[in-house]
Amino acid sequence: MSDAPLIQAEGLVKNYGTLTVLRGIDLHIRREEIVAVVGPSGAGKSTLLHILGTVDKPDKGSVHYEQTDVMRLGDRELSRFRNRNIGFVYQQHQLLPEFSAHENVLLPAMIGDLQTRETDAYLDELFGLMGIKARAGHRPSQLSGGEQQRFAVARALINRPKVVLADEPSGNLDTYHARQLHELFFTLRDRYGQTFVIVTHNPELAARADRTLHLTDGQLGP
Repeated sequence: MSDAPLIQAEGLVKNYGTLTVLRGIDLHIRREEIVAVVGPSGAGKSTLLHILGTVDKPDKGSVHYEQTDVMRLGDRELSRFRNRNIGFVYQQHQLLPEFSAHENVLLPAMIGDLQTRETDAYLDELFGLMGIKARAGHRPSQLSGGEQQRFAVARALINRPKVVLADEPSGNLDTYHARQLHELFFTLRDRYGQTFVIVTHNPELAARADRTLHLTDGQLGP
């Protein structure tokens, strides 16, 4: 794991009307690190993740990915940057029901015009590692919750992003499948050098993470 920061955020402030959700957040994320973000509901965890993922902007503060100040990018540049560098996993898997699982996973590569023979080989390797290769031709409605979420993780990884941001990824899974998913994150980190930032209420996952960030009332604390 490198000590050089992959993501550096400074002074993040976010307001919604008169409500201040983030109150001057400073943080860094290193490459190949798994970071858990914990805290009570309404503390600003998802807002922080959205800002790190460039799908929302702070009222004050900056976010750098290595040398790139992402808040200074235009909309088209930012969309391209996000597609190539950031993967997302949500509590709801958000697979499109009209497509097969395999087609769902390929969508970010198709949008970014990144689908190649190497992409197809990487995807085949991912499916094998995740134990879902035999299920790739099925529609989401034909898959279990755990299978759906594994395909959602594969979709987040398809463009080989710098970081995967996950918002309560195991929140809808039972204990067994939640543990399987958590183990998968560490396997992917060890196998591919993948970085994860995970908002979670799961104490087991938070305890296993390389670092845990505690967010309360819009501020990071011990």
